[in-house]
Amino acid sequence: MNWFTRVRNSITSLSKRSTDKDLWVKCPNCQQMVFAQEYEENAYVCPRCGNHGRIGADERLRQLLDKGYEVLPIPDVKEDPLKFRDTAKYTDRLKKARANSPHKDAFLVGSGAIEGKPVVVGVQDFGFMGGSMGMAVGTAFCQGAERALTRHCPYIVVTAAGGARMQEGILSLMQMPKATVMTRRLKEAKLPYIVVLTDPTTGGVTASYAMLGDIHIAEPGALIGFAGQRVIQDTIREQLPDGFQRAEYLHQHGMVDMVVHRHDLKDTLATLLDYLAPAKAA
Repeated sequence: MNWFTRVRNSITSLSKRSTDKDLWVKCPNCQQMVFAQEYEENAYVCPRCGNHGRIGADERLRQLLDKGYEVLPIPDVKEDPLKFRDTAKYTDRLKKARANSPHKDAFLVGSGAIEGKPVVVGVQDFGFMGGSMGMAVGTAFCQGAERALTRHCPYIVVTAAGGARMQEGILSLMQMPKATVMTRRLKEAKLPYIVVLTDPTTGGVTASYAMLGDIHIAEPGALIGFAGQRVIQDTIREQLPDGFQRAEYLHQHGMVDMVVHRHDLKDTLATLLDYLAPAKAA
């Protein structure tokens, strides 16, 4: 017992106070304790080391879109069509995820503007079952693309996922070609499709709409890949280079167009929309 604890315990007039939320956040990168309010005001970026923390879909839309945007309702899909069960029922896993989230699945679409420029933004929430891509996610992605086609404006998708949702089997994999078709429709309509890759973006999401953008932006340090490093190393039986599958490595090797700090992301997107947005008829 250190001296501070001994002194504190000896003062009987001190009472413990409880708060609704934690006052401190431990950075997963540098392990430093950061005041929660400071962390939130810094857009959930560690002020000590610059590590970009994972954020939810609502916060992401708030950071990117101008005030007054519309949040589209998540489409209804058939739940648990395979009656899947592993160590727990899929329906129970969904209930648990929804109890910890304000939304019923992992993809949220906002329709609004960025610096006055009309845009539709789709965001994956890693906090909901690892952002995994099931029928609800695939349908919501397509819903966002349809809204962009209707408004004749760019579509921006912010990815964060562990891949396809295994509990939905082949039905989750079918979302890959479905989403790919929608990106082709955007291209045929000459509408920009921009992807913002955040930590982590892996598996079937990387193998489909995450890598089909006209421009790919990544947040610093984001893990981006298909298979895990251990699987790759065991397959090729070679040591992978430092920083492999990280945003900076992919940028250096041409898979990502730019790595942008979260503080600069909205301004960067606004500039890109100026360059890429469809010209208005005279």
